[in-house]
Amino acid sequence: MFKRILIVCVGNICRSPTAEHMLRVALAPSGIAVSSAGLGALKNHAIEKNARAVLESKGHVLGDHSGTQLNSSLINDSDLILVMEKKHIDGVLKIAPEARGKVLLLGKWQNNREIDDPYRQGKAAFDHAYALIEEAVNAWAQRLKR
Repeated sequence: MFKRILIVCVGNICRSPTAEHMLRVALAPSGIAVSSAGLGALKNHAIEKNARAVLESKGHVLGDHSGTQLNSSLINDSDLILVMEKKHIDGVLKIAPEARGKVLLLGKWQNNREIDDPYRQGKAAFDHAYALIEEAVNAWAQRLKR
């Protein structure tokens, strides 16, 4: 049984906070804690405005978000770590090699699909990332609720 899930991307202002929010909502009744961090986090930055706009346009109500730098403590305190790209697995394991086995792609259930970073791209890139994240989050939520 997973109690703490960590979602990781690079800056922790676009993909990982989007997935964090969506998975937290999906798993709310389960009591599983969901958080996020970045390999090169824009520390203390709010969620990127386009990411927020896409979430809100889909009916999500967001709380505050502050970019968090990934560290060994966050990794070790997590039961499952979900990343956006295969290279992020290497980044996590560089910090905490003992995490091998609990670091997986968010898109695992979509044939290990990677989710590209929409940062500094237009709204279409954020819409696309949202759609991929939504599909992946729904697949994880289905499995984690069992």
